[in-house]
Amino acid sequence: MNFLKSLLVMSALSVTCSITHAQRIKLTDGNLSALKNEKNIKVEFTYDNMKVGKFDKEEDYVRTKKEEYNKKEPGRGDSWAKSWVDDRAYRFEPKFNELFEKYSDLSNKKDAKYTLILHTSFTEPGFNVGVWKKNAEINTDAWIVETADHNKVIAKISMDRVPGRSFWGGDYDTGARIAECYADGGKALGKFIKDKSR
Repeated sequence: MNFLKSLLVMSALSVTCSITHAQRIKLTDGNLSALKNEKNIKVEFTYDNMKVGKFDKEEDYVRTKKEEYNKKEPGRGDSWAKSWVDDRAYRFEPKFNELFEKYSDLSNKKDAKYTLILHTSFTEPGFNVGVWKKNAEINTDAWIVETADHNKVIAKISMDRVPGRSFWGGDYDTGARIAECYADGGKALGKFIKDKSR
């Protein structure tokens, strides 16, 4: 019985720690009052100069993984490299937008007065090999700018160590793990913007 209690406490602490990571959001410049009466916002994504895991340059990470997978199975690395990029439009960005809209009460519209530019500066892809796993994480910077003139910055927000985790263990695919980072980030940033723009 004591073992069961300890296991439950450890599980609760693990979940709490993961949730805490998602809340590492900070307004670093400006304020969000301009969004107070807005119903819409345009959302854009950038991945320029992104670090990945232990690699300072994304292209070095992709090249290394591509070669590694192709050695194991010809063509597998090429497919993986294509998915690494394609997952952004097909998995990550839709996940972010879905949760961001839900929790910010702002709809993603191209003709909105303001634009949210979400720049991913770091990605930890994580891994899951069954008996051992490491959650994915991302670091992002969000700029709120005028859609008509991106040089007019309203606010800057940093969001660090946004976790990508699956409570059911079905995250053997890199894209699935990272997609959960964007879902968690969309939810957390949506809540933050809604609260700070009141």
